[in-house]
Amino acid sequence: MSQRYEDSQLFRIRHSAAHVMAEAMLERFPGAHIAIGPPIEDGFYYDFELPRSITEEDLVWVENRMREIIRGNHPFQYREVTPDEARAQFKDQPFKLELIDDLVKGRVDDNGNPIAKPAEKITFYTHDTFTDLCRGPHVAHTGEINPDAINITFKPPAGAYWRGDEKRPQLVRIYGTAFETAQELEEYLYQLEEAKKRDHRVVGEKLDLFTFSPLVGKGLPLWKPNGAILRDTLERWLRTLQIERGYNPVVTPHIANLNLYKTSGHYPYYSSSQYAPIQVDDEEFLIKPMNCPHHIMIYKSEMHSYRDLPLRYSEFGTVYRYEKSGELTGLTRVRGFTQDDAHLFVTPDQLLGEFVEVVKLFQYVVGVLGLTDFRARVGTRDPESAKYVGDDALWEQATNAIISACDQLGLPHTVEAGEAAFYGPKLDFVIRDVLKREWQLGTVQVDYNLPNRFELEYVAEDGSRQRPIMIHRALFGSVERFVGILIEHFAGVFPVWLSPVQATLIPITDRHVEYANSVAEQLKAIGMRVEVDASKSRMQAKIVNARERHVPYMLIMGDRDAAAGNVSVRLRTDEDLGAMPVGDFVAMAKGIIESKSLELK
Repeated sequence: MSQRYEDSQLFRIRHSAAHVMAEAMLERFPGAHIAIGPPIEDGFYYDFELPRSITEEDLVWVENRMREIIRGNHPFQYREVTPDEARAQFKDQPFKLELIDDLVKGRVDDNGNPIAKPAEKITFYTHDTFTDLCRGPHVAHTGEINPDAINITFKPPAGAYWRGDEKRPQLVRIYGTAFETAQELEEYLYQLEEAKKRDHRVVGEKLDLFTFSPLVGKGLPLWKPNGAILRDTLERWLRTLQIERGYNPVVTPHIANLNLYKTSGHYPYYSSSQYAPIQVDDEEFLIKPMNCPHHIMIYKSEMHSYRDLPLRYSEFGTVYRYEKSGELTGLTRVRGFTQDDAHLFVTPDQLLGEFVEVVKLFQYVVGVLGLTDFRARVGTRDPESAKYVGDDALWEQATNAIISACDQLGLPHTVEAGEAAFYGPKLDFVIRDVLKREWQLGTVQVDYNLPNRFELEYVAEDGSRQRPIMIHRALFGSVERFVGILIEHFAGVFPVWLSPVQATLIPITDRHVEYANSVAEQLKAIGMRVEVDASKSRMQAKIVNARERHVPYMLIMGDRDAAAGNVSVRLRTDEDLGAMPVGDFVAMAKGIIESKSLELK
């Protein structure tokens, strides 16, 4: 198994750098209140309540002061104190006092369920003049942080509500990052600049893929024709793959009786991310937050024999979940999204084989798209949390099945406590795009608990009634998010098979339009998506327009082409393939599209 980020030296460096930044900030802003400062995926942050607005000059000063502190080789010292000692240390820091009180009382989730035992001791880390409420881990001393590999000026400060609550004070969040070498930092900053160019919100607008309307509502994307074609092409492809592998398509409503989700346990476990129930006559309904209870009821609508299993239901089902306005981000964080959801109902003997086949399907899908750099994460229960449901023995069986599948496939994976769904362990796939950014995409979950909650059965070979096991599966995850990731991965330069417009036909003059239209009909006959640019613009302007929209092929035609039945082919890369018979172009393009190649020829 590969090392978890949380166990790495880089994690310790970034955590320690956050403390160094807090020390420097308190020197720059005496009387500031400090909140929390964790390491995150690509760096760290710290939240502050400041006596005045922060400026670029402040950030430069703080970054330089951090380097001075780091060069002091100050040790990070761990100690345990009593709650009263902790309160005395932070008597002028209200956010820290609140955290101490929560630790002493024992932490609870949004529904009041305990997730940590009351603390009798509070842990501190101290370096130089700064002490923080912290469990670690940290480097041994600041000298293990490379002063030339830190940066806090690459990203502007942001607002962040204390504990994510819009009714609480708004703090200033200062982001930073740290690496082991200066070269790694330089590469990261370069990737950030590239990411700005690839931002799916910018590229999506340029390519006319989607839009948002305040009148429709925040977090609710509207797909324009080009975007709808891209999305539909992906969905049709996956539908075909699923049918070939024995999946049965189903369709379920966007709303259901609240009791359905109470039975499943999704309500109230995830009530904070769901919209309020709707009163309909004398019943309460909920806008659909997930698809699995609906698929369960399809299974339960008739009795099944062991000969019927495995049953594989699949649906591109739209769900709705509440996200705070400040957390909405283009297509990657929305309030209404479509999942490529599937639920498999299997016998114990079928579990491992079916799980392996699901993972193989994921590997095939991302392989076709060139997203071959990914890792697997096995999410298990947090033993300190009470939010999970079900029998310990069943959890162990499910976890062992997932790990066995990974081992059988030779799939590198980490095991991370606390990442499971409330009803069972899961396998998440985390891909790295062309900029080496990580995105969590597909997920596969083993579930013994929902079949019990809904009393699902099948008739076994000996005539007894048995419980099926469920596998929850989504390969794209959210279609919206997946498309957003693809836009950024390809920078809008999609493979031919995904391009909304695959070829632009460019007649040199008006007298060539008729020939261009006849060629377009031939291309449409093989399923290509083409357009004829019959505008009054000059030929070079038409080429530039198509190239800026990343159309894979530009087919230019004049007198000689029309007379010989040719097209002059230019690629969006500006490579000129010259004149070729229409039939030869059709054969080349058809082969590229059908093979879903990432190449143009």
